Amino acid sequence: MTTARDPWFAALVRSAIHGDVREGESLARYSTYRIGGPATVVHPARPEDVAEALKVAHRAGVPWFVLGLGSNVLLPDQGLDALVIRLGKGVDRIDQHEDRWRFGAGLPAPLAARRTAQAGWAGVHLMVGVPGTVGGGVYMNAGCHGGQWSDVVETVVAVDGQGQSRVFSRSEIPFQYRRSGLEGYVVLETTVRLRAGSVDELAAEVTRLFEWRQQGTPFNQPCCGSVFKNPEGQVARGPDGRELRTAGQLIEGAGLKGKRIGGALVSPMHANYFVNAGDASAADVRALIERAQAEVAARFGVTLEPEVKLIGVGGTYLGT
Repeated sequence: MTTARDPWFAALVRSAIHGDVREGESLARYSTYRIGGPATVVHPARPEDVAEALKVAHRAGVPWFVLGLGSNVLLPDQGLDALVIRLGKGVDRIDQHEDRWRFGAGLPAPLAARRTAQAGWAGVHLMVGVPGTVGGGVYMNAGCHGGQWSDVVETVVAVDGQGQSRVFSRSEIPFQYRRSGLEGYVVLETTVRLRAGSVDELAAEVTRLFEWRQQGTPFNQPCCGSVFKNPEGQVARGPDGRELRTAGQLIEGAGLKGKRIGGALVSPMHANYFVNAGDASAADVRALIERAQAEVAARFGVTLEPEVKLIGVGGTYLGT
């Protein structure tokens, strides 16, 4: 079976694109968890490189996996047999026409938030604390502070696994909580429609939201962001009678704050953040995820669904 680790396949991809192809590259350097084994990684120099790499992979029967800033994934210790397409520089355009802004998928979401706010446009500014790219944010309908990408997206340009591109209008994208329905596609760029606002007021709000995120979450340590989605419509009560609505509250209520398995630790700062305390493996993090799910289910009857994407060696999403 051909995999992306085969030297001849890497050479084939290298000959088809303008960007860089790196073999045996440690995925830990591309993950905010600082976890992950070796893989063949494509760094596109332009959006067209993504389509060309996917065409080569499709013809060779090699699976593929797209990676942005690596903030919402847990990559396997064994690395990936799939071709990794890293969206960053080269796919990070940003331009404006009146109230419409176009972002490349590799643009960091916090940068998009700051640039639009500085120009006096509101909507994306809420994403200043989301540690990922625009493409990843749209793909998973990321959000915070009461906003999400589906609130502002007007169109999305994406390419399928055969390298064929398509433009989706907002009405064609079945957005839901923390998902877009664009499975099987790679987001290349999005156009959003924003509303005019006061530059001073937006600057103050961006500062407030960023400080809240910095003070309330352990982003100074390797982590993936929120590990679990907040359970919708489910309310439990702690031993003191307090309502427990969020994943973090439920995990803390189960007495797991500060719990450690191997090098993976439930953050003492925020229980829905599991950090790499120095030498964590993907197996350690998965074991801690399963422990939290079991304890919360046993104590409160609530099922926690991971928000972090658990990735298998073939580049597929795994359940827990």
